[in-house]
Amino acid sequence: MSKLTDVPKRILIGRALRSDRLGETLLPKRVALPVFASDPLSSVAYAPGEVLLVLSIAGVSAYHFSPWIAVAVVVLMFTVVASYRQNVHAYPSGGGDYEVATTNLGPKAGLTVASALLVDYVLTVAVSIASGIENLGSAIPFVVEHKVFCAIAVIVLLTLMNLRGVKESGKLFAIPTYVFVAGVFIMIAWGAFRGLVLGDAMHAPTADYEIKPEHQGLAGFALVFLLLRAFSSGCAALTGVEAISNGVPAFRKPKSKNAATTLAMMGLLAVTMFCGIIVLAMTTKVRMAENPAVDLIHNGVAVGADYVQNPVISQVAEAVFGKGSFLFIVLAAATALVLFLAANTAYNGFPLLGSILAQDRYLPRQLHTRGDRLAFSNGIVLLAGAAILLVWIYGADSTRLIQLYIVGVFVSFTLSQIGMVRHWNRHLATERDQATRRHMVRSRAINAFGAFFTGLVLVVVLFTKFTHGAWVALLGMCIFYATMTAIRKHYDRVAEEIAAPDTPDDDMVRPSRVHSVVLVSKIHRPALRALSYAKLLRSGSLEALSVNVDPAETKSLRDEWERRGIDVPLKVLDSPYREVTRPVIDYVKSLRKESPRDAVSVIIPEYVVGHWYEHLLHNQSALRLKGRLLFTPGVMVTSVPYQLESSEAAKRRARKRQDWNAPGAVRRGPAHHHHPDRSKESSSSS
Repeated sequence: MSKLTDVPKRILIGRALRSDRLGETLLPKRVALPVFASDPLSSVAYAPGEVLLVLSIAGVSAYHFSPWIAVAVVVLMFTVVASYRQNVHAYPSGGGDYEVATTNLGPKAGLTVASALLVDYVLTVAVSIASGIENLGSAIPFVVEHKVFCAIAVIVLLTLMNLRGVKESGKLFAIPTYVFVAGVFIMIAWGAFRGLVLGDAMHAPTADYEIKPEHQGLAGFALVFLLLRAFSSGCAALTGVEAISNGVPAFRKPKSKNAATTLAMMGLLAVTMFCGIIVLAMTTKVRMAENPAVDLIHNGVAVGADYVQNPVISQVAEAVFGKGSFLFIVLAAATALVLFLAANTAYNGFPLLGSILAQDRYLPRQLHTRGDRLAFSNGIVLLAGAAILLVWIYGADSTRLIQLYIVGVFVSFTLSQIGMVRHWNRHLATERDQATRRHMVRSRAINAFGAFFTGLVLVVVLFTKFTHGAWVALLGMCIFYATMTAIRKHYDRVAEEIAAPDTPDDDMVRPSRVHSVVLVSKIHRPALRALSYAKLLRSGSLEALSVNVDPAETKSLRDEWERRGIDVPLKVLDSPYREVTRPVIDYVKSLRKESPRDAVSVIIPEYVVGHWYEHLLHNQSALRLKGRLLFTPGVMVTSVPYQLESSEAAKRRARKRQDWNAPGAVRRGPAHHHHPDRSKESSSSS
């Protein structure tokens, strides 16, 4: 079977890497920025649009609030970035929000944060890919017509890239992210130059459209609610900020310093891009509507169902660069690419968090080990599966998916900042050095403000988005929470059950005797080898056991047994219903009942074959028997292998492929290679 999967696996994800090469997969800052920050940077592509969409409910007049909403988002972004810089220094092990909450607020808070983050990572992949597909679809109609299929294909492609390992995927992803950032900055600079120096009047393609307000002249509470909803939509710009604090171990040394610097760079870039796009959108008079077919009016007529509403970023690019110009096309392509790559933030965060949770026994242990390419491959595959399911259920519609978003991020932001305040309080209680205390008090103030602000935003998000789909994200968090609690309980129960006792008990007492039973169906080499092995064991008693399914075969077995004069008693069990497994199980149980202090050793001869299809033809009854005997206490099952010629041929083929590492070789730890130089030295000295 390994041969069957080995070749395609190597072609798709490359050769296995040794454990001692883990250092080579760590990221320098210039690669870490696009790997971890592609999510918050790319959300700049849709966050301004989300703000304008919500404000359009009150008509164009409400657009003059957008700079104030942008200011609120910027303050929040700086608060969150400043708060997370404290996290990165205080908790460099990569647990991020989960570790902060668990250490300072207890395991339940930690598990809540972990559930929120896992849901958020899955949504990041689904939203980014769906959004990227829609951006690409405006240029290639085929993509929109087969939206779900294309989205799933992109997820599969990203999964394969990540299975090749972080550093390789990091290099691939650095270029489009930097092109996107450069493109947006050129657009902002050129737009500012045209507007302020040349005095050009730049107009977005929707500049002369009117918006029919759904609610005319909103005031008082209704207006506040609308502004809060617009603000909570603009907070999409903050998704992914936590990824860096969860991914500190992937950085090169000094890890904390590099991660903090990357965080600051990311915050600065995201804020500048977000504000620049909002200002240009106001200047070029971009018009967006939640329901464009009805609410956008052109020359007194609604634009109709055929109208395609382009994202704010592409409308601004068209106004600044001109439609179809080289820079316009480059920015459009980079935006679509960066949205695909934003999903990669989750591909780095989810498996790492999964590994930490598995270490704490909240998730299956398989998520803790690194795969052949030193990536957490099981976590990557699990994330891909969950994202594909979401994309399929929601028809790859980013507008519907985005409503589920943001809740998870702000749950983790808030709990993590409250945890950090507790962290500083705990340290301040024992710290006597005045300079260190001042630093801690400042850090605590930053985290306290962060906790208050993000908590406020969480309430706003839940209040304004609950009915729009946020409840699905909350349901996902509850499912993750319940599953992880159940897994932890199972692991704890098993650990308790198998713990070695301090005083002697039944497991440590030697059985008084061992009954050995060799299963035989006919006399052949495997059966004779099993009998020879059983005799070596010097058991209390030894017998051969056969089941009478066919009287003629049983008679010939008895005759052959006598003719050869085999000095082991042969016992034949009757089986009126031609079953093999049940009579053997019943007989073994009866032996146990007769003398409970004795152990029974069941010895089964088995063929070793070289091809996967041969497994289907042999060893089936042996497998069934082994499976049933495992549930019988006091019974030991021993397989005595007999290698057939096909297994020898398989071994020879394997020897030819010896320069290939076997699947899973990495998990067995680094091999100690024999150094040829040393052998030369020893031979020359001899």
